[in-house]
Amino acid sequence: MTVSRLDEGLEEVEACGRSNDTLNCMIVQATRGHRTLLASLLAEIDLYPGQERALAVIWENGPQPQNALAKIIGIDMSTMTKTLQRLERSGFISRTPSPANRRVSIVSTTPKGDALRPEVDRVLTEVHRRMTHGLTPEQADELTSLLNVVRGNLCREVMANDPEQHHGLC
Repeated sequence: MTVSRLDEGLEEVEACGRSNDTLNCMIVQATRGHRTLLASLLAEIDLYPGQERALAVIWENGPQPQNALAKIIGIDMSTMTKTLQRLERSGFISRTPSPANRRVSIVSTTPKGDALRPEVDRVLTEVHRRMTHGLTPEQADELTSLLNVVRGNLCREVMANDPEQHHGLC
């Protein structure tokens, strides 16, 4: 099943029309390819894309209110709720009411969730390795630097037009 999901995503990446050499098309293709590869490798450890980010925020910052997690990651609350429901059903996180405000849920990893950390690190390392295959370390660093410039440009544009719609870009 994992292979077919990867194959489906690669077919989608190839469909860019006649202008498949434009920067816009290349970024779309790279983004889709990255998400497809990430989904394939995360599926091996029973995660969906985005769930690794929620876990990483908790691992790095400790237990967080659900709304703070959504803000840090840059997703809306309905998406955050769905992500946390899946993680909770899998036994990777728990949610408890805040002692200060019982309407606020505090999200923590469970021992089962904490045990995933080396696996998530392995998956992310493998995604990086596959994405940069054929590049020298210097080229990979330059690509990162160039993408940081592009992200900064996009962030300025988005923030100028609608500061509430940055979705974790900035």
